[in-house]
Amino acid sequence: MTEPQNRRPLKVRSLRIMQAVARKLCAAGLTPNQISIASVIFAILASICISNLSKGENASAWLMPIIAALFIQCRLLCNLFDGMVAVEGGRGTKSGELFNDIPDRIADAVLLVSVGYATAPLFLADILGWICALLAVMTAYIRTLATAIGAPTRFIGPMAKQHRMAILTIALIFTALESMYTNAFYALYIALIIIMLGCCATVWRRARAAYLYLENM
Repeated sequence: MTEPQNRRPLKVRSLRIMQAVARKLCAAGLTPNQISIASVIFAILASICISNLSKGENASAWLMPIIAALFIQCRLLCNLFDGMVAVEGGRGTKSGELFNDIPDRIADAVLLVSVGYATAPLFLADILGWICALLAVMTAYIRTLATAIGAPTRFIGPMAKQHRMAILTIALIFTALESMYTNAFYALYIALIIIMLGCCATVWRRARAAYLYLENM
């Protein structure tokens, strides 16, 4: 099967277990659009966990960030399977691109803003969360704009969606350890700084790549 040009290249799609799950989802009658919406639900659940991180006041303080990390991974799995059900399963719809992009922007914003407020006692953390959310949306905006005006679709990083979610997941695992000893979530704060800087670099690289292509086509 020929890969659509505007599809994010992921080696994990070729894994047998992923293909088997995608077939099960197709057999269950789930549509790609429903799976895309489910990704937002998982992101909201993760953000609720992040917003209610324990301050180390009880023995189960480590549990909430671990659950949040699991929900983030569920969100990413939805992002994987909606495309597999649409393309490999042949269940794509004419409005599929809307469901492919809009839920992702909502999910990114919800997660990053919640991290900002969770770390709000730290210097400008809440503002940092909003900046990260805006930059995350900007990375996708430049990609889709470039495609719309004739440039190739580029998913280049260093801070594409999967990289942002990987950093958040790792930070939440460290937060599970932190929460047993401190009232501040430095791992999440550092993650926001890394995501902000990485998104700035990604915005620059994607915009520059589109500019160079369009000027030299």
